Amino acid sequence: MSLITILLATAVALEHFYIMYLETIATQSATTSRVFGLTEDELSRQSVSLLLKNQGIYNGLLGLSLLYALFISVNLEMVTVFVLFVIGAAVYGALSSSKKILLTQGGPALLALLSIFIFH
Repeated sequence: MSLITILLATAVALEHFYIMYLETIATQSATTSRVFGLTEDELSRQSVSLLLKNQGIYNGLLGLSLLYALFISVNLEMVTVFVLFVIGAAVYGALSSSKKILLTQGGPALLALLSIFIFH
C-alpha cells in the first residue's frame, strides 16, 4: 500500500474518531453545537443526546475498522470498502442535511480513494 494512501486513509479514520468524540463525549459542548448546527438546548435534550451517542459509536467503529484494514490486516480491498462507506455517508449527509458534509467528510475519503486508484 502506498504511503500516500496510508496517510490519507488514516486521516479519514482520525476524522471519524473526532466525530465520535463530539457525538459521544462532548455531546453538549459549544463545539458540537457549532459543528452540527444544533443549539445547546437541542443538544441537552435526552433524545438528541442518545441519538448522537449512538451515531458516534458507528463513527468510531468505522474509524477503527479503517485502521484495522490499514495496519493489521493490511488489506487494500477492505480499505477501499470502508472509504467508499464514508463517501456514501457523506453523499447522503449532503443530500439530507448539509452540502458541506460532502467536502468535510467526503473530501478526505475521496482523496484516499483517488490515491488507491492512482497508486495501486
